[in-house]
Amino acid sequence: MSSNASTSETTLSLVCANCGKEGSDVTNTCNKCKTVMYCNAACKKKHRHKHKKECEEHAKRVAELHDEKLFKQPPPKEDCPICMIRLPLLGSGRIYMACCGKIICSGCVHTFQSRITKKEHDLCPFCRTPPASTDEKIIKRYEKRLEINDTTAIRNLGHYYDDGLYGLQQNHAKALELWHRGAKLGDADAYYSIGNAYYQGIGVEMNEKKATHYFELAAMGGDPYARFKLGVEEAKSRNADKAFKHFMMAVKDGNSASLAVIKEMYKSGLATKDDYAKALRSYQAYLNEIKSDQRDEAASNTNGKYRYYESAS
Repeated sequence: MSSNASTSETTLSLVCANCGKEGSDVTNTCNKCKTVMYCNAACKKKHRHKHKKECEEHAKRVAELHDEKLFKQPPPKEDCPICMIRLPLLGSGRIYMACCGKIICSGCVHTFQSRITKKEHDLCPFCRTPPASTDEKIIKRYEKRLEINDTTAIRNLGHYYDDGLYGLQQNHAKALELWHRGAKLGDADAYYSIGNAYYQGIGVEMNEKKATHYFELAAMGGDPYARFKLGVEEAKSRNADKAFKHFMMAVKDGNSASLAVIKEMYKSGLATKDDYAKALRSYQAYLNEIKSDQRDEAASNTNGKYRYYESAS
């Protein structure tokens, strides 16, 4: 089919829902449902009473489909490549190794370090690579990981630019560029970082709508911190049911702040005793999944450096 024929068909498909006019100037779309077109604002206004029911039904269905996707169970969490136990959410309980790209739990790191000589103390527990000795070498390792699209390295390097760490000049635009790259590769935490930039107005103009959009993408990818943010926003809007759903999903993935909010919801009558009991059981199930003797030993022998969970109280 020729390009002229294709253009003609596209033009003919633009039809005013009110007067039936066809053509490329039929560009005024229904603001709510986005499914019907008008040739001008007058036609849109005249047709509003006829379109209202259909528009509301479509908008309701779109919202239902969105919620189905938003509250769908996220993908399973990653295990430590050494002990094969689920990695904890808390940052002090997991360590990223830029040498091999592995995320190793604090228990395995501590156990390895306690069994080898002082000279070998800082070797990577997985690949036995010595640590980078300078800031420049640290960044070079990250840049090398970028070449193979290591999403954790991409996201972390974004944070280093955002905060001006390891000898890098602070550059919020570069940070956002890296986070967008990681997000396109499916990194939920990168979506969260973008959302947080819009939420706080760091490197971009503050925009709550965009922040929510990226928090939702992060939550659907399994980021519990994004879930918590969404729950807080729903609570502010007095949507207790949606807020509770977000908090419960975040609790399941180890977000203790969400558990604390559910406790307060129970105290204020916005959640039942059974709701709170369910949240406590869910958080305990998470703790059972991440618990190990090695991780307990690491946490108790390092003055909290390798703490891997937060108290549920």
